Amino acid sequence: MEGRPLDRPLIWINCAISADGRLAYAEGRRARLSSPEDLERVHRLRAHSDAILVGIGTVLLDDPGLGVDWEQIGEAERPGPVRLVVDSRGRTPASARVVDGRAPTLLLTTRSGASHAPPGIPTVVAGERRVDLAEAFRALRDRGIERILVEGGGEIIASLLGEGLFDRWTVYMAPCVIGGRSAPPVVAGEDRVPGTPSLPLRLRSAERLADGLLLTWEPAAPHGVGRSL
Repeated sequence: MEGRPLDRPLIWINCAISADGRLAYAEGRRARLSSPEDLERVHRLRAHSDAILVGIGTVLLDDPGLGVDWEQIGEAERPGPVRLVVDSRGRTPASARVVDGRAPTLLLTTRSGASHAPPGIPTVVAGERRVDLAEAFRALRDRGIERILVEGGGEIIASLLGEGLFDRWTVYMAPCVIGGRSAPPVVAGEDRVPGTPSLPLRLRSAERLADGLLLTWEPAAPHGVGRSL
């Protein structure tokens, strides 16, 4: 992709949200927002990615398997993408589906977090207290991972957008409203103070998908330089 740094993989963020911009119900309880058409699209994205990345919050709340439904997309089954978990403190449970052995898993963690990783799960150490995503992505690039699909949650999305560590951001907006004060927004992270510049985006495409709306954005400014997270 033109303009993408050569020292890291292509980063494609993908998520489904309600019409009012929520990723889940109150307290992060899972909401099934993707239509069947969107689910098929997501599995095609997974199938053609080298790795799928989520944060530890998503693992603890949703326990995703991050596999590919080959039957749904009409493709012959083959080895699935590597599963990546950003987990600075090594909180991934040994019983989590993401470490069930059905596909390779890598834990992106810190020096202290590596000692708490589930037995037998390899780690990529990047950062001292919080995972330095830019450093981790360089290490993954050196391992031959060229394309990463990011599936959340809101903290990870906020970090990648803020760092400029993304190349595409696709949002499926479902035809529903969740509302409430504690339902997590699509972008979490720290509040921006008044006067802080907003993150500029460029709309790449917009299309109707079933009764929802599929939007794809790309960075409008040069890629940022990673900082420790």
